[in-house]
Amino acid sequence: MTALLEVRDLVKHFVADRSVFGRPTAFIKAVDGVSFHVDAGETLALVGESGCGKSTVSRLVLRLIEPDAGSVHFEGHDLLALKANELRAFRRDAQIIFQDPYASLNPRMTVSQILTEPLALHDLVPPARRRERVEELLRLVGLEPRFARRYPHEFSGGQRQRIAIARALAVEPKLIICDEPVSALDVSIRSQILNLLRDLQDRLGLAYIFVSHDLAVVKHIADRVAVMNLGGIVETAEAQALFASPRHPYSRALLSAIPVPKPRAKRSRILLQGEMPSALNPPSGCRFHTRCRYVIDRCRIEAPQLHGDATGHATACHRTAELPPPDALEADSAVSSSLERLVAAFSKPAEVPASAGVDIVGEKPSTGI
Repeated sequence: MTALLEVRDLVKHFVADRSVFGRPTAFIKAVDGVSFHVDAGETLALVGESGCGKSTVSRLVLRLIEPDAGSVHFEGHDLLALKANELRAFRRDAQIIFQDPYASLNPRMTVSQILTEPLALHDLVPPARRRERVEELLRLVGLEPRFARRYPHEFSGGQRQRIAIARALAVEPKLIICDEPVSALDVSIRSQILNLLRDLQDRLGLAYIFVSHDLAVVKHIADRVAVMNLGGIVETAEAQALFASPRHPYSRALLSAIPVPKPRAKRSRILLQGEMPSALNPPSGCRFHTRCRYVIDRCRIEAPQLHGDATGHATACHRTAELPPPDALEADSAVSSSLERLVAAFSKPAEVPASAGVDIVGEKPSTGI
């Protein structure tokens, strides 16, 4: 079975400095040999520290920026060989939701104009039906049709992100790249947007590339996870397998930082020593060796390749088979049952509406008076 999206050895280096004659003298190696695939209807999460190249990869996939090397195939077609008119047709099948809902919407356009623009650009809906289609899109993301006449500044951050999702859905895409879509939102709103994305995926058969540095969010939404470090992928696996047993030392450090949602529960935190190396001058060999507690001489010289096992769990580490098993969560047995019940009660409030996150936003709740 052919993957919906196939990325091979993707490279992007940005010029950081030039000589007095204009020749490049220094490069930032933002993406350096990234390979992955995404199947129809699944969610691949790209995770890692800020500056590791996650967002650059997402823009390279859509050719918002041009790669220096590598290949990107969508449904078997080479995207890097597409001409301008063919690239526009491809972007009907692949859309992006940006991180900041306050910057991604045109403040001079109403919601109706924002959602009508892609319909007119791709000539998907006759002019007479566009108003009806806008109302359908707003209902699909849980907003009232009357909001179509408003401007972006009249909405909250969560509502703006719903509008951005509706804009991405307007052209009926097969793949949506979610570039940290909830990181700019209040914590109380994040779960609503995540549930909305999951519900839309189930209903419309969408595939997602979900870019995030929040592993708690990734655990909720991802089918597979690719861990990036300094421009390359160091580990990839099914989400359940990665969270249960991470193999790369960098993945273990990231997962150890996830907060534990239980009172007094303890987790052995792995603290990385030193600063993250610069992509302007990455270290030789394994790029994580300057912060790895298991480093050996081979790591400083030879760059490890991403090798997988029969389950598809792949790791780029020379010492994968030698590393001790990851630390398990150690719960404090002194926690009282009454405290556990209290935390559980606050964790699942009874009055929060539907778990799917597609309730209509904007209706006033009944006071019962």
